[in-house]
Amino acid sequence: MTERRPKVTLAEAARVFRRQPSPWMIGALLVAAIVARIVLADWRLGDLVLVGVMIAVFPLAEWVIHVCVLHWRPRRIGRVKIDSLLARKHREHHADPRDVPLVFIPWQTLLWLLPVVTAIGLLAFPTLARGLTFLVVLGLLGLGYEWTHHLIHTDYKPRTRLFRAVWRNHRLHHFKNEHYWFTVTTTGTADRVLGTYPDPSTVANSPTAKALHDYA
Repeated sequence: MTERRPKVTLAEAARVFRRQPSPWMIGALLVAAIVARIVLADWRLGDLVLVGVMIAVFPLAEWVIHVCVLHWRPRRIGRVKIDSLLARKHREHHADPRDVPLVFIPWQTLLWLLPVVTAIGLLAFPTLARGLTFLVVLGLLGLGYEWTHHLIHTDYKPRTRLFRAVWRNHRLHHFKNEHYWFTVTTTGTADRVLGTYPDPSTVANSPTAKALHDYA
């Protein structure tokens, strides 16, 4: 008989979430950006436009990162093997989807990624105010991604139609076929546009869903 795992509450999932380094690292950037944005003020219509564009683009960015970075197939150029930490950790995540630390963005990656996005926010926008708005929204999206991905991989049972769809979408990616259903925080958005949202009944179970590229 298969052992039934106890259900997890949101409070229990949140306690585990708080013990991981990436939420704190992203959260620190978010708090700093919010404080600076409030102090600077200079609220414009451009802030609302930027928020809307970032929210609209995020599923596509999530899809591209998942496909091109996380599912990167290790390659050799001469004697040099090209295989990023993110790709290695993601293969380990597919091999053991219940390993909690592997669910989160590696803190080693955030050590360089957060300074890079901070520099983009401070230097790449026409005004500092718009750049800070960018960092606030990016921090919220980042925390939302980490929380959603974490919750999907716990034994918390979906109670809303929206989360049930997101939960099912990502579970199909992990346990049915890793070549489809790449979005995590949404379902039927970028996947539908980019052709990776098939009817599950028409897709064969993949033998490499837990062993990406046979490198597990």
